[in-house]
Amino acid sequence: MNFPVNLVEPDWLADHLDDPKVVVVDCRFSLADPELGRKQYDSGHIPGAYHLDLNQDMSSPVQAHGGRHPLPDWDKFIATLEKIGVSSEPPTLVVAYDDSRFAFASRLWWLLKYLGHDAVAVLNGGWGGWQAKYPVTTDMPAPGTGEFTAQPRTDWTVDIDYVRQQKDQDNVVVIDSRSPERYRGETEPIDPVAGSIPGAENAFWQAVSDEQGNMRSPAELAAHWADLNAAEEVIVYCGSGVTACVNLLSQVVAGQPIHRLYVGGWSDWCSYLGRSEE
Repeated sequence: MNFPVNLVEPDWLADHLDDPKVVVVDCRFSLADPELGRKQYDSGHIPGAYHLDLNQDMSSPVQAHGGRHPLPDWDKFIATLEKIGVSSEPPTLVVAYDDSRFAFASRLWWLLKYLGHDAVAVLNGGWGGWQAKYPVTTDMPAPGTGEFTAQPRTDWTVDIDYVRQQKDQDNVVVIDSRSPERYRGETEPIDPVAGSIPGAENAFWQAVSDEQGNMRSPAELAAHWADLNAAEEVIVYCGSGVTACVNLLSQVVAGQPIHRLYVGGWSDWCSYLGRSEE
């Protein structure tokens, strides 16, 4: 089977729901109400879809530093993937969806790519796009069985020390994926300190999709990210390594490589700042 690359349309998924080499994952979540995603899943989901939770499955516990959504414990994460039927050889296609313009589905997309599993895509249009045309269910899928072998791409991530060293270098671009208001420090609804990393450029993650949760075309995205073509290195961050993955996904759709992710993001950076500092 020829797997779609990075994005899957609802029509394609509907035609392949019964394929044993396709695993669908519901990634709906709310930062404001961490229980909401599971409740939504229980109330209705794409037939056969499993649910993975941002906090419980796709992150590890918060520490003093490292950001609000540290990367998961890899052994536990891989065990979870195997329990929903994800295998490395032959590769299982994982299709992730949410109802937040790729915010949480892109985190799963990135985690799998980081582990060397390239057979992963997000559902274009998300839950809304599927629900508008195809049936949903409250039936729970049976546990799956998989054999997953990780091949981590450890050079895809950077920590705060690396960002401090590189951010002022020539031809290094640091992208802040948060809203313009948060980037400018005018508001900060989540973290204890407002502001952004000095020298970072703002590229709001929601700019790469429309309000219905459809990714903009490759040509539009190529124009959107054209300024990065001359950069020797690009580092992308957000509040805690989640919505930055939407920008990383869109850059790949635009034809660019996967740039580096500062997972801790602003929540890690500001954890080293005094509350009175910029």
